[in-house]
Amino acid sequence: MSSPKKIILSVSSDLSTDQRVQKVCNSLASYGLEVEVFGRRLPSSLKFHTEKYNSKRFKLWFNKGILFYANLNIRLFVKLLFTKVEVLYANDLDTLLANYLVSKIRNKPLIYDSHEYFTEVPELAQRPSVQRIWVRIEEAILPKLTNCITVTEKIAEVYNQKYGAHFAIIRNFPLLQELELVEEENFIIYQGALNVGRGLEELIAAMPHVECNLWIAGEGDIENQLRQMVQDSNLSDKVIFLGRLTPDELKRYTLKAKLGVSIEHKMGLNYTYALPNKIFDYIHCQTPVLYADLVEVKKVLSEVAIGEELEGYQPEILATQINRILN
Repeated sequence: MSSPKKIILSVSSDLSTDQRVQKVCNSLASYGLEVEVFGRRLPSSLKFHTEKYNSKRFKLWFNKGILFYANLNIRLFVKLLFTKVEVLYANDLDTLLANYLVSKIRNKPLIYDSHEYFTEVPELAQRPSVQRIWVRIEEAILPKLTNCITVTEKIAEVYNQKYGAHFAIIRNFPLLQELELVEEENFIIYQGALNVGRGLEELIAAMPHVECNLWIAGEGDIENQLRQMVQDSNLSDKVIFLGRLTPDELKRYTLKAKLGVSIEHKMGLNYTYALPNKIFDYIHCQTPVLYADLVEVKKVLSEVAIGEELEGYQPEILATQINRILN
């Protein structure tokens, strides 16, 4: 009896909290493939183990910036070049270069999973010289790929128009489970990265006028700024930072929340075309959603009575709308 085909997924995120990667790995393992994930280990990384697939996490010399991405791709290239594998799977543009080179050298099929419109994230849009590097990598590789997936129809449409690359759509739905509903507690929840353009500054500014607490689950580039804002506004008892949580821990909090918030700004095409994972997590937990006027989000939520579209980012308008929903 022949051994199962081995597929290796490469990620730059923390495996313990990347739900999409975990779902993909579990799905691939259920089809009888031998699955392994290569990722990175940070000082703050949570413990991670599963019986269904293997994982290796690298300690890198750099943890942010262009040196981090160079360091990551060199490590991935060397590891993939000398590891038994039948199929390569690159998650996002920041792992694609190493995987593409190894796929050519070893003549192995490559799957590319674009979790977002990477070259249009706000962090790159504000740094055009760095953005150009990623655009060149994208331009050089994407037209040559045949096995591609992404998260929204709009992002797939853009890639098809720019590069003639066909992207299949796989949305980031939670695994269907019977959840035991629990009694709500007096808080609203934000889950996800704490980055520019997520509406978090405006949400915190509205909290003195909101009739409940705010719990923030996640980490990110502007976390320290947000914490300082909370402290300066004397909101430390009202705005709670939960930090990075495992998917199971996150679900327990979301089940208790009175409202889930997803109010990204239209900062660059990545946010404009985004369909945040948390939208589906809120729905699955039967938590109402306050959502931004984004193309793909409205397509999913505007025709069903599971929340409200944001009326404005001004603190008074935001607070009034949240209080109305809560009541």
